[in-house]
Amino acid sequence: MKFMTTLAGLAATAVSVLALSGAALAADYEWTFQTSETAGEPGFINKQKWAENVGVLSGGRIQIEILPIGSVVPHTDTLEAVGSGILQGHLTDPSYFAGKDPAFAMMGNLVGAWSDPFELLGFMQTGGGDELYAELVEPYGVHFIGAAATEPEAFVSSVPIRTVEDLKGVKLRAPEGMVFEIFSKAGASPVALPGSEIFSALDKGVVQAADNTVFATNQALGMNDIAHYPLYPGFHSLPLIDISMNKEIWDGLPDDLKAILDASVAQFSFNHIYSVRLLDAKAVAQARANPEIEIINWSGDERAKFRRIAQDEWKVWAEKSAMTQRYYDAVTSYLEGRNLL
Repeated sequence: MKFMTTLAGLAATAVSVLALSGAALAADYEWTFQTSETAGEPGFINKQKWAENVGVLSGGRIQIEILPIGSVVPHTDTLEAVGSGILQGHLTDPSYFAGKDPAFAMMGNLVGAWSDPFELLGFMQTGGGDELYAELVEPYGVHFIGAAATEPEAFVSSVPIRTVEDLKGVKLRAPEGMVFEIFSKAGASPVALPGSEIFSALDKGVVQAADNTVFATNQALGMNDIAHYPLYPGFHSLPLIDISMNKEIWDGLPDDLKAILDASVAQFSFNHIYSVRLLDAKAVAQARANPEIEIINWSGDERAKFRRIAQDEWKVWAEKSAMTQRYYDAVTSYLEGRNLL
């Protein structure tokens, strides 16, 4: 036991010495990456940890500063900012770029497609998703390092929504684009509002429900305290996280640093999913302790009904461009082949 304790102490000392020596050296590369979260959100904190990990894995040769949403450019403009070198990279939801190409909407958040983040990552890595997304962003001067994902988003509601039928006439916040259209076809009355206005809109009755973010964040923001009927696990939205950087910088990197960045993204994706999953579980327990809050879990039949509505909209978007059609074909083939459609 004493030997093991001593060995552990020596190992810890060695790691500390390596970390200090790495920190003392000037970085070969210093980059700024902008995210699509505000500072303090779980996703933002995890992205900061990713940047720290890249620094450790590279022996201090790469230092990345992680900035919150809107720090340098609006969240809709990071693609061009990365391509031009204003930013060196971003970690963001691609659906923010739907105005530039409808394929970003489909690739960023194919509503109703995924019930688990590992389903989405499986498609990206083995179903052709990575290749299609890399092809989509390359003309912007951007290199796609890899994808991550988070838990399905929860749904905030001040009225009980137990079925698809219950969505009819409900005023709900939804982002513009595919999500907006799908909720419209499900019978709801969606309203486009920025995330910063959701709490106030729910509190004042401007909207009755909101497609927002994961359960843990909604709980921390007090959403469930004013809207007592959250839907969880989520049934609709599971956004992709795009980790990309300036292509010219990427092309100039030595192979070992490229390999480190590739590996770091895979590790980040795994860590991010499980950290948010843990936070969600704790938040659900906290919400259930409040007798005023009722967490609603849709049945498999209701989820299937919503998915069929979503699939009709996928077909509409598939016709918007050659790339959306290719993505639609790849996704549906992947889902059908695994009995997930």
